[in-house]
Amino acid sequence: MSGSIGLKWDPKNLEIRTKSVEKTLEPLVTQVTTLVNQSGPSKKKKGRSKKAHVLSAAVHKATDNFIVKGEEIAEENPEIRNEMLAAVDEVKKTGEEMHVASQDFAEDPCALTKRGAMVRAARALLSAVTRLLILADMVDVHLLLKTLRLVEDDLERIRNAASQQELLQSFRDYGRSAVELMDQTGRRQADLKDPRRRDDLAAARATLKKNSMMLLTTSKAFVRHPELAAAKSNRDFVYKEVCDAVTTISGIAQATGPSDAHPFEGAGELAAALDEFDQKVIMDPLQYDERRTRPSLEERLESIISGAALMADSSCTREERQEKIVRECNAVRQALQDLLSEYMNNCGPSKPRMKEAGRKEPSESLDQAIEHMCKKTRDLRRQLRKAVVDHVSDSFLETNVPLLVLIEAAKAGNQAEVEEYAQVFTEHANKLVEVANLACSMSNNEEGVKFVRMAASQIENLCPQVINAARILAARPRSKVAQENMDVFKEAWERQVRILTEAVDDITTIDDFLAVSESHILEDVNKCVMALQEGDADTLDRTAGAIRGRSARVCNVVISEMDNYEPGDYTERVMDAVNVLKDQVMPYFAEKVEMAVDALSQNPQLEVDENEFIEASRLVYDGVRDIRRAVLMIRDPQDLDIDSEYDEEETISQSETQTKSIASLAGSSYNNSTAYEEDFIQGKTTRQWMQELPEEEKMKIQEQIDVFKVEKEKLEQEIAKWDDSSNDIITLAKQMCMIMMEMTDFTRGRGPLKTTMHVINAAKKISEAGTQLDSVASQIADQCPDSVANEDLKAYLQRIKLYCHQLNITSKVKADVQNIGGELIVSGLDSATSLIMAAKNLMNAVVLAVKASYVASTKFKRHGLKSPLVTWRMKAPEKKPLVRLENPNEVRAKVRKGARNKDIEPVKALSEFDSF
Repeated sequence: MSGSIGLKWDPKNLEIRTKSVEKTLEPLVTQVTTLVNQSGPSKKKKGRSKKAHVLSAAVHKATDNFIVKGEEIAEENPEIRNEMLAAVDEVKKTGEEMHVASQDFAEDPCALTKRGAMVRAARALLSAVTRLLILADMVDVHLLLKTLRLVEDDLERIRNAASQQELLQSFRDYGRSAVELMDQTGRRQADLKDPRRRDDLAAARATLKKNSMMLLTTSKAFVRHPELAAAKSNRDFVYKEVCDAVTTISGIAQATGPSDAHPFEGAGELAAALDEFDQKVIMDPLQYDERRTRPSLEERLESIISGAALMADSSCTREERQEKIVRECNAVRQALQDLLSEYMNNCGPSKPRMKEAGRKEPSESLDQAIEHMCKKTRDLRRQLRKAVVDHVSDSFLETNVPLLVLIEAAKAGNQAEVEEYAQVFTEHANKLVEVANLACSMSNNEEGVKFVRMAASQIENLCPQVINAARILAARPRSKVAQENMDVFKEAWERQVRILTEAVDDITTIDDFLAVSESHILEDVNKCVMALQEGDADTLDRTAGAIRGRSARVCNVVISEMDNYEPGDYTERVMDAVNVLKDQVMPYFAEKVEMAVDALSQNPQLEVDENEFIEASRLVYDGVRDIRRAVLMIRDPQDLDIDSEYDEEETISQSETQTKSIASLAGSSYNNSTAYEEDFIQGKTTRQWMQELPEEEKMKIQEQIDVFKVEKEKLEQEIAKWDDSSNDIITLAKQMCMIMMEMTDFTRGRGPLKTTMHVINAAKKISEAGTQLDSVASQIADQCPDSVANEDLKAYLQRIKLYCHQLNITSKVKADVQNIGGELIVSGLDSATSLIMAAKNLMNAVVLAVKASYVASTKFKRHGLKSPLVTWRMKAPEKKPLVRLENPNEVRAKVRKGARNKDIEPVKALSEFDSF
């Protein structure tokens, strides 16, 4: 494919496409604009400005440098010598005109005619220099295209190779030219200004690199087995991928004007529709028009519900998740109708009467309807997000199994089995793509969505070629080139699935993923226990494998998430939890599963220690839950989606067997279904009734909460100073503080505690922690030689005992629900405030006990004691995370980029000056 390479060169086009041209031109633009800005003697201090003569000389010298460089480039590149010399002559001409005009202006900077002449000369000079630089830039493009033509020639020879020797020689030539092309393309990519074109060039380079070895192996397989259609299909697929990448590089290198949007760009359709709907439902009541606004909002909502229905009807969606999505869709519909009715009441036919009544502000009921509408859309989002994560958790699990089964059948030469497993493999690939697209639909991360869509597209394209590689191997199981070809496609598939998995993880929040994974592992553990009790070895083995896969995936996702943070106390705690699950719990669980499966596989079946198996299962669940809690430690409580974190339906068992296993697994009083049922009033929990307290009572409770927070801050300030790694006093104080916060949150209808029984059990935990604190601190007091410090510490410990007892009594907080005249009246102020006051008093006592323990441990000399009971070591300042995790709901409201330097457009640089 020899011949001259024609460049797309338009002398009138002054578009600057590369950073190097812009950077080279910038000093000249600065000098010219500074010269034009001169307006007589400078009033600035000496050294702050340059005289016009000096600037004129600098511009003239810079122009001479451009001329010299241009002539050198023209001599080195005969193909564009004429065009380059013409551009150099234009720079010479305009440079002389600029020099004369600037000298005249320097002599008389107040003359308007001379200023105007210089401005026109400056524009002409900048245009000529810009044209010269753009043409010089085209030289780089020309060299890149020459290398690209060599690559195309080599590819053509590879395609037409008829023997292995000819193929290898052609591929060696291709390798050299491809390396040179990738180097030149990399430099061009770094130099381009347009981010889209940079991304496209990066993708083309990655395709070239990724497919080079595949091109060799597929070509070898085709040359060795030309009679197999699958071999030709493999070779043609890789050849087309490489040729498309080369064509992309050629097009981008010569492209001008603004780039076109990529077909995969844009946020998820469902997420964007929900965001837009949330904005549209909030309006000025006086702008509401029944005939126009109602149909518009209803149409938008039905479009959203249609998208939600598609997700609910997906083959991957679980039945109970479908029911929740349908329920939330109906709730959103009803909330919209209630909101529209309120808008009608505030601005419809009654608007004249509103004005007569002097009612200018929207009614309180309208504000409540808007708040209710927003809450319901949040609830729908939550269920859709969790549906997506359900799919991700189920589908991206043991993703290599269908591939390995297909390869084993191919190695055995069983073509019938290969076709059978090829169908399974295709379904698996389609499921991955479907789940990836579902994840995209609920994400606002445009860059992440684009990456996922691209990765999913490559999975779709690669799937049939993996099957073709298996067909080649099945037809020629002893062929070395067929085996190499299969290995290359296996590696490519695994790499692409790994890329897709990481991309999907990037657009789903880790909080949702961990919450759903914890729920799924709990379900699988229940199935394991039931399979053990029923003696079903196959189900037990299969479900245990799913548990191992889910646990490994949780560990991998969390480890990847921790890479976003600087090493510190937070990351250490999370990684400790991960290592416990990965290195201790999972091997123990695998051992117990193997023993149980072996015992159940015997004939007759041997007896299995059910308690040991349940204990191993409980440890797995506890390990995943501990990881999740460790990850959530640095989250602001207000940023957490409370309802999704503690979903009633996911923590209450549905059968007697599941109740037994869940109770064993959870090891926590929070999952006490009997207590939960007893605490229901009119179908709602105590916490839900607390949310419906009258506003007056809520305000009084908040006042008590504010007082409690003062004591909480005192305790946090005190314990934050100390390293708790070898100090049981600080560890216990932190634990008590956390539980007390959960109890006070309960009085406001928030937090993880849902029922009175949960609060009672939390109070018991505080009592246990208080007892342990008393035990440690009493030993410190006994060892303290100072009687005053000893007595003070013991007095504070007595207070802790008293307030723990008080907290146990007040923890039986209940919402008083009375039916008066057919209307439910809720009250619970006294019990709530008593609980908060008891917690505040206990918090204060703990603060004093911590301080007294420190004094008793460190301020007095002790005789005959080798080491103190606890070590009081100041805590090192914690490092902040490199990346602050953002609430997805806040993304639209934040400034995403800082201010940047304005791009310099040389032709427009003088546009702010008048032309004369």
